[in-house]
Amino acid sequence: LFACVIAHEFGHALAARRYGIRTPDITLLPIGGLARLERMPEKSGQEIVVALAGPAVNVVIAVVLFLIMNARFDMDALQRLDNPALGFMARLFSVNIFLVLFNLIPAFPMDGGRVLRAVLAYWFSRRQATNIAARIGQALAFVFLFLGLMGNPMLIFIAVFVFLAATAEAHSVGMQDASRSLGVADAMITRFETLGPQATIGDAAELLLRTTQHEFPVVDGAGRLRGMLTRNSMIQALSKTGAGTPVLDVMTAEIPTVPAMSRLEPALKLLQGRGMPAVGVVDWGGKLVGYITSENIGELMMVESAGRGLKPRRASGPLLPQ
Repeated sequence: LFACVIAHEFGHALAARRYGIRTPDITLLPIGGLARLERMPEKSGQEIVVALAGPAVNVVIAVVLFLIMNARFDMDALQRLDNPALGFMARLFSVNIFLVLFNLIPAFPMDGGRVLRAVLAYWFSRRQATNIAARIGQALAFVFLFLGLMGNPMLIFIAVFVFLAATAEAHSVGMQDASRSLGVADAMITRFETLGPQATIGDAAELLLRTTQHEFPVVDGAGRLRGMLTRNSMIQALSKTGAGTPVLDVMTAEIPTVPAMSRLEPALKLLQGRGMPAVGVVDWGGKLVGYITSENIGELMMVESAGRGLKPRRASGPLLPQ
């Protein structure tokens, strides 16, 4: 089963690679797998190709098994995969057919949800298409929940997973859409405490208690960003190695930075694509003047949607082109 899932996810990864999109990792989940792409193609045709590449791999496997091994679809094989009395080829064939059908359900994060969004994007904006597809996915989640309450606990788990994934996808695309018209100065945190390279986890813990920050930039004497210490990393280090641990040993190094005059969209892509805790914002001399996290971008989106009359905070000067 997991071999078929991995083959499915490699199908997505190879198709994405065709469009210059890297796949940092593939994660196996209780209900399948997830190829974490740096980004999804924004062209509808490309997204359809990437989304259908996974099920296409399972179709090819099933066709080969059918033509060469004369395998047949068997629902009992799905329900009793660990039963050695059932033929291996029948089980393998049935698993691949199931993966195709399950992944074509039109709900995020399944491939069918992405195909639905891509098709809708031919008539609507990407944000509108995503919202429609997300609502359809959330409606299907309630159907799964209802069926699950009738005696199938796995469907309850799938319902929760689908509902949260649809909500997250709509939120993510909403942020991407809004970020195109905003600059990093509109979203960056400008009031924050920093740590020096010589600081310890104990020093960081004191700042944690005195502030509301969850991330602490580590800067050198010239104000240049060396890394970012997150609250979770701090607490883990405090528990395992003690308060005297240097922050340089615990921080996330190589934090990407963007100029203060740049647009917000590239910074958002860095956050989402690399899985970094933050993106630093620097002036022309490379000195840290702020930083951006996914959380405060989300807060900006909420403020933007709730108060259209608010004027965005701008750094002086025009925004740099993307």
